[in-house]
Amino acid sequence: MTEQLRLMAVHAHPDDESSKGAATMAKYVSEGVDVLVATCTGGERGSILNPKLQGDPYIEENIHEVRAKEMDEAREILGVQQEWLGFVDSGLPEGDPLPPLPEGCFALQDVEAAAEPLVRLIRSFKPQVITTYDENGGYPHPDHIMTHKITMVAFEAAGDPEKYPEAGEPWQPLKLYYNQGFNRARTVALHEALLARGLDSPYGEWLERWQDSGRPERTLTTYVPCADFFEIRDKALIAHRTQIDPDGGWFRVPMDVQKEVWPTEEYELAKSLVDTSLPENDLFAGIRNN
Repeated sequence: MTEQLRLMAVHAHPDDESSKGAATMAKYVSEGVDVLVATCTGGERGSILNPKLQGDPYIEENIHEVRAKEMDEAREILGVQQEWLGFVDSGLPEGDPLPPLPEGCFALQDVEAAAEPLVRLIRSFKPQVITTYDENGGYPHPDHIMTHKITMVAFEAAGDPEKYPEAGEPWQPLKLYYNQGFNRARTVALHEALLARGLDSPYGEWLERWQDSGRPERTLTTYVPCADFFEIRDKALIAHRTQIDPDGGWFRVPMDVQKEVWPTEEYELAKSLVDTSLPENDLFAGIRNN
């Protein structure tokens, strides 16, 4: 394939692009690939998770604008393009029983209707590859699950001239992946490497909860080598100051350990319209030079 390679990453909130697949995107940008992040919501109902910023009245009153500025900074760091799909954050319901979701939020939209702006963006940007979340959302946030649903609809519909005829000329993406960077194999490897070096691991309780949950293992099909871009990933993540504590658990594993023990980001190939052999080390496997 001689035409320009293009990758689209569909995410629920600003900051998701920096915590899931950011090093992969930075790697592809460095190779000349066009990368576009589609952000479904503005993160308006996200909590301020950085304890250093909690209680700041300006941030609390202007969280939408603050998170948009954080997204701008992260976008510049990663070198990607970014578009908002314009939906309203659903928030993460807590309690037993769970409270109802807010009226008008993303997760309560009709899936077929909510897929239209994503179809429009796919047809405009023309990605060969799309990444998003699995059917569980990666974790069961209602916006992550909804992001999965609209991406599945849009992947199939974007190439069909009968679907969404007002949303631009048809374009069929060739591959769809689920982000699986938070997988058990990686977590165990890093946990054991830290203990072997006499270091504290942030993953002990996490692994216990994982085992107790009975959550089935996902199939990892694609391991993208991107260790050279881990620093860029972390810099982009820290740009989301309201969501990330730079002294928190995200950054407790020394960079040299990460690069040595687990130098890849992982994906699950969900759909492919091209021939490829598994495992892969490239999201564009089967597309390049075809």
